[in-house]
Amino acid sequence: MSKKHIEECVRENLEEYLRDLDGIEPNGLYAMVMKVVERPMLDVVMQRAEHNQSRAAEWLGMNRNTLRKKLAEHKLI
Repeated sequence: MSKKHIEECVRENLEEYLRDLDGIEPNGLYAMVMKVVERPMLDVVMQRAEHNQSRAAEWLGMNRNTLRKKLAEHKLI
């Protein structure tokens, strides 16, 4: 899967979400999208990395301590 494919999936889902709001202002959209996307992304990456936090952190481009904090926030550890 390419970066472009991921962007297209996100774009299509956001467009559908905004259409369904039917004129209602999407206050806090950025925070909501990040909250919705972050947990499954962390979960999938951890599974792919066979729960190796160092490897997962490297793939995500973040510090291992940051990853651990995010995993705890999302109750994934």
